[in-house]
Amino acid sequence: MKDFNETDTNNALIHGDPEAVFLYERNDSYIPRIAAVHDLCGYGKCSLGVAIPVLSAAGCDVCPVPTGLFSSHTAFPGWYMHDTTDILSDYLAAWQKIDVEIDAVYSGFLGAPEQVAIIRQIYQQFPEAIRFVDPVMADHGKVYPTYTPELCEAMADLAKDADVLTPNLTEAAIILGEPIGDEWAGTAISDDEAERMVRALLDLGAKNVVLKGIQREGESVIRNFVGGASMDDIIEVENEYVPYMLHGTGDVYASCVLAGIMKGRSLVEAVAFAGNFVHDAMLVSAEQPHFMDRGVSFEPLLGKVSAL
Repeated sequence: MKDFNETDTNNALIHGDPEAVFLYERNDSYIPRIAAVHDLCGYGKCSLGVAIPVLSAAGCDVCPVPTGLFSSHTAFPGWYMHDTTDILSDYLAAWQKIDVEIDAVYSGFLGAPEQVAIIRQIYQQFPEAIRFVDPVMADHGKVYPTYTPELCEAMADLAKDADVLTPNLTEAAIILGEPIGDEWAGTAISDDEAERMVRALLDLGAKNVVLKGIQREGESVIRNFVGGASMDDIIEVENEYVPYMLHGTGDVYASCVLAGIMKGRSLVEAVAFAGNFVHDAMLVSAEQPHFMDRGVSFEPLLGKVSAL
């Protein structure tokens, strides 16, 4: 990583020389269309409930491909899930009949291993579309309750095809075939180890990687490491750390990164914006009743996405 270079990008600190990696050239008169392959959650803001408003605020047409229906996010007891795998082939076949155009494919939470093949079907249908993979399957050393070993393996295989891959540390370890456990949360991971993981993910085939959410004990910042096949160095982006966790922040973060990309910003600019937006949304959330259960509140801040 290059020598420290402080850049004020909406209060984010960028370590290194942020090489300008642009993935999308925005024409202001054209509305990009994004296939959002995520679950739909009835209560508790995450997945499509985040992706649709955030990307719409960026001036994009969000075309949902629902991978599952949830009554609430899984931090609530007694949640209900309906797996939509059986309907997706017909769903996408109907798209083919009406000449749907897609500029990016944004995948997140998946309901079954078979859905990876369905995403690859979308890739084949829209070969020029940006492939943005948020491998939502685990955090803080634990796999999410609906994820089987087979689904984790399928997600890891999908990660190899990504133009942009945005794992947290646990997800990165799963993709790389490295061990995770109850005591492994990555809080003490060094810069060198973070860079090693980013380069290893690039070696697997991902073209650009954002390793997100590294927070070391006693520090007041949260770190995200950005690397790309066309970048000489790994870039570290810091944002101020908020000392509590909320459900859905990962979905907000990834959606903001893609929003920045589709607005024509560089990858590093998009990462800096996403970190700041999540930080501000967490402060807004703390003013809401039962915010620790309900999840992240971002609605009053959507004007910032529009102004990108």
